[in-house]
Amino acid sequence: MRMALYWLVQGCQPGDSLLFHYSGHGSRQRNFSGDEVDGYDETLCPLDFETQGMIVDDEINATIVRPLPHGVKLHAIIDACHSGTVLDLPFLCRMNRSGQYVWEDHSPRSGIWKGTNGGEVISFSGCDDDQTSADTAALSKITSTGAMTFCFIQAIERGQGTTYGSVLNSMRSAIRSVGSGDDLGGGVVTSLLTMLMTGGSAGGGLRQEPQLTACQPFDVYAKPFSL
Repeated sequence: MRMALYWLVQGCQPGDSLLFHYSGHGSRQRNFSGDEVDGYDETLCPLDFETQGMIVDDEINATIVRPLPHGVKLHAIIDACHSGTVLDLPFLCRMNRSGQYVWEDHSPRSGIWKGTNGGEVISFSGCDDDQTSADTAALSKITSTGAMTFCFIQAIERGQGTTYGSVLNSMRSAIRSVGSGDDLGGGVVTSLLTMLMTGGSAGGGLRQEPQLTACQPFDVYAKPFSL
């Protein structure tokens, strides 16, 4: 997976549009440098993480965000637990249920640059940093899928993907509509791996809120969504 991340940005040129999609296990670990607002580094857990280690947000940022040159666009779609700021982008769109939002500055206190080399990076993630992302059959009614991935595709297919704000609102509304755990019929399979590593719980239904982060703030209701 590390090789694939390096490959993704190698040789990119102005006009290129890149996509990084990850659907799998995610976790977090204590950050001791003081660079994280919540005190944790977010991580991705590939199949071989037990032998090769988790991929930490700092490494992801250094590999595919900071080198990105002017004129190149990168979208990330990350459906994993604790994935809110897993690209370590400087700005998080904090949106309430009414659709009102503010951009939070998550730049490290140390002053380390977490933006790009002139390119544009925007990331949709499955949940906030302190939440877990669920697999559930409650959305498709057929088979278990990643809740965020299903809702992202559904938003595009239903024509609710005109702007970044409309995509985010559509995903959040669809996940909220699933309701409490009683409505899920046992369909939720929250990451057992993450529960064991963080002491989380699988109870209580879908308690995840998809997030939007970026290298620069923008008007989420005016900027057209385009991969």
